[in-house]
Amino acid sequence: MTRRISLRGAALGLALAVAAASGNALAAGKVVLYTAHNQSIIDALVPRFEAETGIEAEVIKAGSGDIINRVLAERDNPRGDVIWSIGGEQLEAQSGLLEPYRPTEADKIDPVFMVGTNWLPYTAIVNVFVVNKEKLDPSQYPRTWKDLGRPDLKGKISSARADKSGSSYMQLANVLTVYGDGDDGWAVYRPILGNFVLSGSSSAVSRFVNDGEALVGVTLEDNAYKYVQGGGPVEIVYPADGTVAAPDGIALIKGAPNADNARRFIDWALSKPTQEFLVAEMGRRPVRSDVKASGDLPPVSSFKVVRYDFGWAASNKGAFVKRWQELLMTQ
Repeated sequence: MTRRISLRGAALGLALAVAAASGNALAAGKVVLYTAHNQSIIDALVPRFEAETGIEAEVIKAGSGDIINRVLAERDNPRGDVIWSIGGEQLEAQSGLLEPYRPTEADKIDPVFMVGTNWLPYTAIVNVFVVNKEKLDPSQYPRTWKDLGRPDLKGKISSARADKSGSSYMQLANVLTVYGDGDDGWAVYRPILGNFVLSGSSSAVSRFVNDGEALVGVTLEDNAYKYVQGGGPVEIVYPADGTVAAPDGIALIKGAPNADNARRFIDWALSKPTQEFLVAEMGRRPVRSDVKASGDLPPVSSFKVVRYDFGWAASNKGAFVKRWQELLMTQ
């Protein structure tokens, strides 16, 4: 289910004041953003964009899969302008819906993240486990993907649905990357899925662990990190058998009705100040080479990273999700 949010009011008034004070002409019009971002990030970033540019941002928030389905349904008459922060494999699978764009500071984006066709990296995301340290002793923490299938963790692990959430699909693909996408890899994944309590939202996973409703969550680093920052009873575990550290994406929708403002939004989202804000306030890792990750996060070199093949993940998504659904029915 999508949710429409129009954030104007005070932020737009501030934009008018800033523009008047600086002597700059206020930008006109709006931009329509389709996003799977957490609501807290939307609420933090959209007013900043509106205040700094004078462009009204209309936000449609939905799950990654629903966003792609919406853009597919609207392809003959696009209503949205930008897809903002969804899994790269979903953008790669539907790259024909996207318009290539080179941002104004493309030379500042770390080349290691420039892996997409017609889409751009937005932030670097890492798959992690989040554990409730008041309910589990460190000796009980799952340390590998295989550990998630332990019998003692039955019904105690929170995860989003791989057929609805881009990040959850990436976590499934992470297991298949480490252990193979044949029967051996699926044999590893079957007991993991059997231990999951599935949530409709990936952003809810860390909250369930923080509140003690689940002992372990499988989520993205930034989702877990905000509860660490907040002093919650949680700890982040990086899977010892290998985790994906790859970009989520941002893209211009082909035929976007507000294409100029869409390009301005993409430039703004990839600008140094915005990337620094994402690092400082949201716990995200930057894709710019001139912005450092939060000092509280371990360097990528300190844990085992496996290469994530977006083309492979995209081309196999239909088959993998179908098998995931079949496995779920047998649990």
